[in-house]
Amino acid sequence: MGLSTQDSNNSNAINQLLDWIINVGINGCEVLPSAKNVAQEHLSSCGNDKEKAIDSIIAWRTAYAAGTGFVTGLGGLTTLPITIPASLASSYALAANTAAAIAVVRGYNIESDQVRTFVILALLGDSTLEVLKTVGGNLGTKVTKSLISQIPGKVLIEINKKVGFRLITKAGEKGVVNLMKLVPIVGGVVGAGFDSTFVNKCGQSAKNLFT
Repeated sequence: MGLSTQDSNNSNAINQLLDWIINVGINGCEVLPSAKNVAQEHLSSCGNDKEKAIDSIIAWRTAYAAGTGFVTGLGGLTTLPITIPASLASSYALAANTAAAIAVVRGYNIESDQVRTFVILALLGDSTLEVLKTVGGNLGTKVTKSLISQIPGKVLIEINKKVGFRLITKAGEKGVVNLMKLVPIVGGVVGAGFDSTFVNKCGQSAKNLFT
């Protein structure tokens, strides 16, 4: 059976959100450097030591997420068919930027469909391996650069679908969204703490994914 019109619309909307996240994460925006620039900056400051550079990227991005944020500098949010809190969208973009920068440090081609999907997958943090185990394609708990490059398109689509569903579910969690709507000042504090923890987990996930 084919997808219903509603299911198809939902799928397209989620895909547009994922595209926005990955494009901002890789290419940057007015207030966010591109992943390649982030990688080069930290490699340079760490004497080209890749592991130190990765730890530096995670630490710096985690601290940045806990600060004032950069919500107002993110373009394209208003054109998305899915409405999620701007602060949550910014944490997704920052986490994707962190994961993509780590991929660059480790020598991955962040323009390939496979690596772009794995950058998005890193946003699931502790749940990344759980998703890998359920999508098939002979993916186990450990992946290599060679294996990632050979993942077929149908598996990438399945991963994107699962990641998109989980990110939308997170956006609808009452504990975060309602606090932000009802108590803007307190919500800002809650949002900052959530962003910091979230970005750190995504960074650690990317460090394990991009071996």
